[in-house]
Amino acid sequence: MSIVSIQDLTVHRGKTEILRGINWEIKQRENWVVLGSNGSGKTTLLSCITGYVTPSGGRIRVLDQEYGKADWRELRKQVGLVSSSVRQMIEDDQVGLDIVASGRQAVINSWKPPKGKQRQQALELLEQVECEKLAARPWAFLSQGERQRILIGRALMADHKILILDEPCAGLDPVARERFLRFLQRLAESAQTPNLVLVTHHVEEILHCFSCALLLKGGEVLAQGRVRQVVSSARLSEAFGAGLSIRFSGGRFQSRLDSGLS
Repeated sequence: MSIVSIQDLTVHRGKTEILRGINWEIKQRENWVVLGSNGSGKTTLLSCITGYVTPSGGRIRVLDQEYGKADWRELRKQVGLVSSSVRQMIEDDQVGLDIVASGRQAVINSWKPPKGKQRQQALELLEQVECEKLAARPWAFLSQGERQRILIGRALMADHKILILDEPCAGLDPVARERFLRFLQRLAESAQTPNLVLVTHHVEEILHCFSCALLLKGGEVLAQGRVRQVVSSARLSEAFGAGLSIRFSGGRFQSRLDSGLS
């Protein structure tokens, strides 16, 4: 069974066509990376999957339920989202344990401390995301990397079947970014972790746990398939509208902007 199946997806806003003719399928145990420049349609595509944007045409099926025929409010609970919009809604006084536990009801800023099995599960997830020492620490005193881990724990609390990470390394310094990526690789290796979708601008963040890539340009699919086939100098240069040299070494991609950019 496919986790996500999208056929001929189109999204219009007024006279502007944001997405057109998108076909994409995520199968079980596939981890995807979504690449594209600003304005390529990445955010709109994710918003369609999570039910926050209504398609103008085409079909979307998530966990064998079709958009428009199923209760998308309930289906949305199967799709975890870690994004800057969620980070900004959490109040400073919320502590790590309560934030993770709040994922069970898909609420933000719960002021009722978890009890019983819910508390135990939240503690176990804090350990899984390597944040067991942050259970009582307020949100205001967490680093950016720690906040991302806590939010992943919150998403796992809801037993999502797919977890979308929308530019999770944004705002991290180089050392913190590498620590977070190593954590993400360890997380992906766990059998309890759902399908992952990583949205990023940076090929350096593509870990070997991500087997497939979707490359967008101007609201259309420029390429999709196995990572090593999609992430190339020619395709990335076309997608970003500038000369990029892509190199694969030591299991990771590296990019370099060619000279001559004005």
